Amino acid sequence: MTHQEILRKVEWRDLRKLSTKEMLIENNLTIPWFVASITLAYFEYYWIALPFSAFFFLTGLRQVHNGFHRALGTSKFLTWLSLYINSLLMIVSMHAVKFNHIRHHKYCLSEEDQEGKSAHMTWYGAILYGPIHMFKIHQITWKIGHKKYRRNMLLELISITLLVTAIFYFNIHWAIYHVLVMVVGEFLMAFFAVWTVHHDTDEDPSLARTQRKGWKNKITFSMFYHLEHHLFPAVPTIKLPELAARMDAVLPEIEKKNTF
Repeated sequence: MTHQEILRKVEWRDLRKLSTKEMLIENNLTIPWFVASITLAYFEYYWIALPFSAFFFLTGLRQVHNGFHRALGTSKFLTWLSLYINSLLMIVSMHAVKFNHIRHHKYCLSEEDQEGKSAHMTWYGAILYGPIHMFKIHQITWKIGHKKYRRNMLLELISITLLVTAIFYFNIHWAIYHVLVMVVGEFLMAFFAVWTVHHDTDEDPSLARTQRKGWKNKITFSMFYHLEHHLFPAVPTIKLPELAARMDAVLPEIEKKNTF
C-alpha cells in the first residue's frame, strides 16, 4: 500500500486543529521541567535535577518538532520565537535542525538525508556519531539552505555563543550545569531521535518504528509514535494517540515495528 493510499484511507485532517487547551499544553509543556531542573541545580542538587533536565529536553524536542511542521497552533512569528528560545535553551540552532528534518521527510534514509545517516549504523555507532551528527546538521544548512535558513541559523548560533560565554565568564553554576547537560543531550540525538525509530526500516523508510505501550508513551510524551508521524507529519504530537487508534481500525495490516 502506497503512502497516498494510506492518506486516503485514514481520516486525519480534523486532527490538525488544536483546541485552546491543547495549544497551551503544546506551547508550555517545557516550563515545569525547566523550572524544576534549574531550581534544583541552583541549590546544587545536580543528580536530582538530571531527570527533570532530561524531561525538559524531551518536551523541548516535542515542542520544536511540532514547530518544524507548523503544528503548534500559533502564528508564524510565535512559532519562530519558540524555535529561537528553544535554540538558546537547548544549545543548538533549531532552524538548522528544522532544515534537515524537513529534508529527512522528503528524502527519508536516502543519500540526501543527513539527519537519517545514523539509522544505517549500529546502536553504538550512532552514539559515537552524535557529535559529528550535530556538526553536519549545521554544516549542511549553511551549505545548501536558502538565505532565510542561514540567517536564522546564524542569529541562533551567535545568540547561543554570547549566552554561553556570559554563563561561563560569570561562573553561573546552575546555568553551566544546564549547558553541559543540553550538550550531552544533543550529542545523543543521532541515537535517540534517529536510530531508535529508523534502524532496520530501509526496505520501506516511510514505515518508521512506533511505540504503542501506554506507559512507555506516557513517560516519553508520545514522541515515539514515529510511524504515525512519518505518514501524517502535519498531525500535532498530542493527537498522535488518536491517529494511531484510527490507523489500527482501518489499516490493521500495517507492520508496526517496536521502538523499544
